[in-house]
Amino acid sequence: MKNNSLFHLVAKAAIIVGLVAGLGSTSALAEKITVTDIAGRSVSLEKNPSKIVLGEGRMIYSIALLDRKNPFERVVGWKDDLIRFDPDHYRKYKAKFPAVDKIKNFGSPYSSEFSLEAVVASGAEVMILNLGKLLQAQESGLLEKLEKAGVAVLFVDFRQRPTQNTVPSLQLLGRVLDRREQADEFIDFYIQNMQTVLNRVEKIKESDRPVVFVERAAGYNPDKCCSTFGDANLGRLVDLAGGANWGSKKFSGHGGKVNPEAIFVDDPDVIIGTGANWAEANPATTAVLFGYEADDKMVQERLGNLAARKGWEELKAVKNGNFRSIYHQFYNSPYHFVALQTFAKWFYPDEFKDVEPEKTFTELHDRFLPIDYSGVFWGTLEK
Repeated sequence: MKNNSLFHLVAKAAIIVGLVAGLGSTSALAEKITVTDIAGRSVSLEKNPSKIVLGEGRMIYSIALLDRKNPFERVVGWKDDLIRFDPDHYRKYKAKFPAVDKIKNFGSPYSSEFSLEAVVASGAEVMILNLGKLLQAQESGLLEKLEKAGVAVLFVDFRQRPTQNTVPSLQLLGRVLDRREQADEFIDFYIQNMQTVLNRVEKIKESDRPVVFVERAAGYNPDKCCSTFGDANLGRLVDLAGGANWGSKKFSGHGGKVNPEAIFVDDPDVIIGTGANWAEANPATTAVLFGYEADDKMVQERLGNLAARKGWEELKAVKNGNFRSIYHQFYNSPYHFVALQTFAKWFYPDEFKDVEPEKTFTELHDRFLPIDYSGVFWGTLEK
C-alpha cells in the first residue's frame, strides 16, 4: 500500500513538473516585448518570431547580418525587388541556400497585387517595412489591416536617413529577432569604419572640398538624364566624405530631376554615377552593371559609354580622371560605410592612402555574411 501511495505521489509530481516545464517553454516561445520602431511607433510583438515578411527583398542585406547561418530561415514572403534589381546578389545567395526560390512573392504592399490573405495564411508574425513608405502604409489602410489580422509591423530605415537610422534599425532588429549580440558586433564594425573617415574629414576646410555630382541610376534608361540626390542618402555620404554634394544646394531632402545643361554650366569637379545589374529588369540599360558577377572590362566599357554622351566629354571630371561610378544598392543597405570610404579615397587619395575599401568590404563578408566577396562594386573611367 505504501509502495502504491509512493508511486502515485511520484506520478503526480512528474505530471506537475511536466506541466510547469511545458508552461515555461510556451512562455518562452511566446515572450512579448514592446519596442519603438524607426517611425516612433510603440509596437508589442512576440520576441524571436519564426515567420517574417519583408516589405522589400533587399532588406535581406540587413537580415543576413543577424541570421548569418541562414538569412532566409524565417522569411516566408517578400517583394521580388532583390531578384529583379540585384540578381547577382540573389544568385549568390541561391547558390548556397537553394530554398530561397521557394519564398513567396507577395508583391508591393502598397499595390493591388498585394494579398493580405496570403500573408495571414503564411503564418507571418511580423512584417518589416521601410520608413519611406510610412505615409503610404497609413493612407492605404495597410497598417490597420495587418494589425487587425495579428501581424505586427515594424519600420526600419536604411534609405531615407541611413547615416542616422542604420544603427537604431539594426538594434531594433537585433532585439526583435533575438540577435542582439550579432547586431552589436556589426554595429561596432560599422562605427569603426564610419569614424575612419569622419574623424579626418572634420579637418578639411569647406573651401577646399570638391564639388561632386551624383547621377542616380546613370544610364538605367538610356534616353533619360538625370536624377540626383539632395542632402540625404548618397548625397549625405558625399558631404560626410569631404565633398560638396552638388544636389544638396539644389534640392531639399532626397533629391530630384536635373537638366543636363545645369551640370554642364556648373562643371563639377567629380562625377559619380550609380549602377547595378539592371540588365534583366531593363535589357536596354546602359548602366554600369556592378555586383557579384561584374568584371573590370565591362565596367570600363559601360563607363566609357556614359562619358561619351553628348556634352559629357567636355566636362573636367571626364578629362581629369574623376568620372566614376559605384554600386547603386549601397544607397539602401547597412553596408554604405564602404561607399563612404570609397568616396573619401577618391576625393583625398593622399589623406586616405591607408584606407582600402575593398579590404573593408571583404572583411564585412568574411566576418558577418554567409557569402564570400566577388565581383566589382565601383570603378573609375581609365584615360
